[in-house]
Amino acid sequence: MEKSVPVDREALWEKVWAGARVDREEARALYRLPLHELGALAHHRRESAKAQAYEGRGDRIVTYVIDRNINYTNVCCVGCKFCAFWRPAKAADAYVISREELDRKIAETVALKGTQILLQGGHHPDLPLDWYLELLAHIRQRWPQVNVHGFSPSEFVHFRNKFGLPLEKLLRLFKEAGLGSIPGGGAEILVDSVRRRISPNKASVQEWLEVMEAAHGLGLRSSATMMFGHVETVEDRIEHLDCLRRLQDRTGGFTAFICWTFQPENTRLGGSKTSAPEYLRMLALARIYLDNFENLQSSWVTQGPEIGQMALFYGANDLGSTMIEENVVSQAGATYRMSVEDMRRLIRDAGYEPRQRDTWYRLTE
Repeated sequence: MEKSVPVDREALWEKVWAGARVDREEARALYRLPLHELGALAHHRRESAKAQAYEGRGDRIVTYVIDRNINYTNVCCVGCKFCAFWRPAKAADAYVISREELDRKIAETVALKGTQILLQGGHHPDLPLDWYLELLAHIRQRWPQVNVHGFSPSEFVHFRNKFGLPLEKLLRLFKEAGLGSIPGGGAEILVDSVRRRISPNKASVQEWLEVMEAAHGLGLRSSATMMFGHVETVEDRIEHLDCLRRLQDRTGGFTAFICWTFQPENTRLGGSKTSAPEYLRMLALARIYLDNFENLQSSWVTQGPEIGQMALFYGANDLGSTMIEENVVSQAGATYRMSVEDMRRLIRDAGYEPRQRDTWYRLTE
C-alpha cells in the first residue's frame, strides 16, 4: 500500500460538497470518515447527480426495473472460487436451457410488465457460435419489446478465444442478432493480482475493459459492477473504481454502477459475510468517486430489503431489479425476494416517488 498522505478533512468536505473530483488519496481519507459523514456526502452527490433528470425531478424519484435473470447454462470451464452456481459439463445437474423453457420464462416476465431479461451463463466449452446468435434472433422475433441485457465481458473473452474472432466482430454479430446492452458481470475486482487468486482462468482486467470499450464504441451501453469483501484490500477497491471512472471518461457508455458483497456460502473461497455498514461505506465511496456515473443501484438482493432501502441515503438512486428469478447468488446463500408492490412501498417509505424504468434509465410509467 502506498504511504498515506495527510488530507485536510474540512477542505475535503468542501471539495466533495462542491462536486469536485477526488483523487485516490482523498478516496482513502473519505473511506476512513465516520459512516454517517460519508453517507451525508454521498447522499448530497446523489441528489446533485440526479437534479436535472426526469424534467428536473430526478432527485425526488427512485427507479426500478422489472426483469428476469435467465441463466442459459450453468456449465462453465472457468471454475471461479467464489461461485457456487457453475457445474462441469458432466455433472448430474448441468443444463443448457431449452427454447421452450426460455419462452416460458420470457412470457412470464412480459405478463408482469417486464421490459428486460438479463441473459448470462457459464463459459460453456462446447456451444457453437450459431447457438448464441440464433437464440438472440429468436428472442428478438418473438419478443421484440423485451431488451436483452446479456453476455458479460468475460463471456465475450471466452467467445473470442473459442471462436477465433476479434471482439469487435463478435460484438457486432451479437448486436445484429438482437443484443441490446451488456451487463457488467465478471468484473469482481479489477486488479489482476486479486483475479489470479479468485478467478485465475477468467478474463484479465485489460480484457474486461477492452470488451466494454469496444461495446460502447458500437453503441451498446452497459452497466458496471464490483463484487467485494473477499480477498481484496481497500486499495484494490479504489483501483477498481478508478478503472471504471477512466473508461467512463473516454466512452460515457456506462449506464450505472452496482456493487455487492461476496456471498461465501457453498463456495470454494469461503470466508465470512461482509457487514451491512461496510456495504454502505463502499456504496457511498463509489457515489463520490464515480462522479461521471449518474446512476448507482442498491443491492437489496444481497443485503436484504431494509439495507437496500437505507442505501438510498448512501448514494443509490435506483432500487434495481425485482428479480423475478435469480440463480447465482442464491446458490451462495442470498435468498431475498421482493415484489413490485414491496419495492414501491420501500421507495415511498423512504420519501421518494417510485417509477419503473427501462435498461437505459428512461421512465416507462
